[in-house]
This record gives sequence, structure tokens and C-alpha cells, in this order.
Amino acid sequence: MEAGVAKKMIKNSFLVAQIGARRHYAIPRMLYEAGMLEHFFTDICAVKGWPQLLRMVPDRLQPTGLRRLLGRVPQGVPSQRISAFTTEGWRYVMSRAKAHNFDERAAIDIEYGKRFCNNILKKGFGQATATYSFNSAGLELMQAAKKAGLKAVMEQTIAPRAVEQAILKEATERYPAWAEVLPVGPNIDRFSAREEEEWQFADVILCGSDFVRDGIVRRSGPLEKCAVVPYGVDNRFRIERGPREPGPLRVLTVGQVGLRKGAPIVWEAARLLGSQAEFRMVGSLALPPGSLSQQPGNLALTGVVPRSEIVGHYQWADVFLLPSLCEGSATVTYEAMLAGLPVVCTPNTGSVVLDGVSGRIIPPFSAESVAAALQEWIDNPDFFNRCREGVNKQIPQLGLDAYRGRLSTQLNNLS
Repeated sequence: MEAGVAKKMIKNSFLVAQIGARRHYAIPRMLYEAGMLEHFFTDICAVKGWPQLLRMVPDRLQPTGLRRLLGRVPQGVPSQRISAFTTEGWRYVMSRAKAHNFDERAAIDIEYGKRFCNNILKKGFGQATATYSFNSAGLELMQAAKKAGLKAVMEQTIAPRAVEQAILKEATERYPAWAEVLPVGPNIDRFSAREEEEWQFADVILCGSDFVRDGIVRRSGPLEKCAVVPYGVDNRFRIERGPREPGPLRVLTVGQVGLRKGAPIVWEAARLLGSQAEFRMVGSLALPPGSLSQQPGNLALTGVVPRSEIVGHYQWADVFLLPSLCEGSATVTYEAMLAGLPVVCTPNTGSVVLDGVSGRIIPPFSAESVAAALQEWIDNPDFFNRCREGVNKQIPQLGLDAYRGRLSTQLNNLS
């Protein structure tokens, strides 16, 4: 789009409040490129404060945690447009790492969300005409924005916590061994209440998928404020692929290895397929005690991997699997498709996969359906190749340019 045309479309200048490196900082980057970013506030990033000094540590001496921290770089956003509350952000990260359970983490998330908003308010809105925040970490900011006459956009990044709780409760009934990792406690309820209160102050609630929007409606939330805007990812994940190599089908899953992401379903599917497939799960472990002794022999766990190394795992894989029970619109499915991988996922993943075209949409809680979908690709190479072609046809809609267009349409419609 020519600069003059883009300028005419711009109606708002956004203050973005984001904890963490969500979607590789796609929102502040795209808003800056569109001339719509007033300022970006975050907790920690590697281009502000003392984290910059850590770049002096030689690569070979950097532990995984440090590599992950140094990967927090908002590419494409000038440093002068970024403010990071580094000291408090680091305390938040450390406190969360020491929490013993989901309820303790929920309490930490609530309190830091409040402090994060209040720290931004001390800095002021500048010339912003609107705010952009994410669920559970924008309530006080949006309240103040409304009083000041600014518009407030909120992104609901996952189905509401209360909906997630109901799904996970069903999951623990199906998989009793996982019951003790179920998020329960009074702070979980407080988190849900805070999240749902934010809906009252938002002018627009952006949802990455129909699954998220339907979850808000399930909680009697404001359907009229909801807009479904599928995501996009940058070209770092683009891989040009040749023919699939002979041998077992290589199946990749990326994300926390836990109940919500469907880990017990992946493990059971691996057992069902045996030597016909090799499974690899990349991400932190949230497993019940004793579960590692039940790990299938054809399934490998890598643990946490820095963002900069994820592409290598997509390169290894033939297909991508995410039988998640509750998501927003899982960006790893976009990354996998951009890397040329057909995807098996559930409707709860919020994916843009087209069933039978670029992958398979299978019901939640069904390892048998996962195994059957993968078996179909093993037995029918022509179908596998057609799905790869289907993925390639969707690629123009998976990138940041397409995402920017979808997002700009919504943000420019703010009145």
C-alpha cells in the first residue's frame, strides 16, 4: 500500500501494553509500520536497560534462559518508542518461576498486571488516541483511557479462563493421572473475574478465532464488541521443501507439554502408531509425577528451546500436530504451515487449517482420530502431497502483510 493511501486511512495512534514477547512483537511492529504506534510499553526486552549488557556474554556461554531473554527484541520498532519496566518485570518472571501451582501463578499475574498498568499510567498517554492491551493485563489502563476519552482495544488471546477451566475439568475426568495439574483455587476465579471485567471497558475485543469469540459468548460476554481477526507470522519460518524423505513420518508438536496442549493425546497416538512415526515435542514440561516413565519410545522431549532455534525443528518435521484442548489461535500452527507442514489439530486450536485441504481437523480428546489422520498420510503419499500443496496455497494469508490488512480494517473502523 502506498504511504499516502495508508496515511489517509489512519484514524488512531495506539499506546500498546504487552507483557512478554507475544507473537514476536507483531502488534507493535505492525502498528509502527502503519504509522499508528504512539508508544510501546512492555515488561522486559533486550534493547532496553540492563538486558542489553548481557549481549556481551559469548554465545557458547549463554544458558537457555539467557538466550530466550536475548530473543526478546521488538524488531522494526525504534528504541525511542519502547519503554520497558525491566526491574519489576524481572521480579515478575522470577516470582512466577518459583510459584508452586497455577493458583499462585494466577495471583502473581493479577498483581503484576495491576502494577504494569499503573506504571504505564505514570508515564501518561502521550499523543495516543487509543490503547491496545491483552486479556488480564489491561484493566486499569482501559479504565483510565475511557475516562480520558480514548478508545480501548483489547485482544482476548485465548478462550476465557472460566471456559478453559471447564474444558480442563473434563480433561482430568478423561485422564485422571493428570488431575493434580488442573488449575484450581480462589485466585483462578479472581483472574477470570478480572478478565471478564475488562470486556466492559473495551470498545473492541479482538479474537484470533471463532473458538475464542464463542467462548466469550458462552460467558455472556458482549458479542457485539467481538471481531474475529486471524493472526499471521513473519517469514523467518518459511521453508522451501523437497519430497518427503523415506522412513517413519516425523511428527512435531511445539508448545508446553501439558494437559491443555493435549500431551496425553499425543503420547497415546504415538503408542498407536509405533514404529511408523517419530514424535518430537518441543516446549516446557508440565507433566504429572511419574509420567516420564510412561513416555513412548518413539517420542522425544526437547524441553524449552529458544525462539531462534525453533525453525530447525520445523525443518526436521514432515507434519505438525497440536491436539490442543483450549487456545486462542495457536501461532505455532501458522508457523508450521508457513514452514510447509500439513497440520493435524482440533477446532479448539483456533487454527486456519482447512480440513482435507491443508491438514485434518480432529475432535478433542481423541488419540484414535489423531492416529487415523497421521496413518492416512503414511498410507497415501498422494494425499499427503495434496495437503502440502494446500498449505502452500494458504501461505499468502499466513504472513504479517495479510494479518496487518485484517487488523488495520478493524482498528481503522474505531469511531
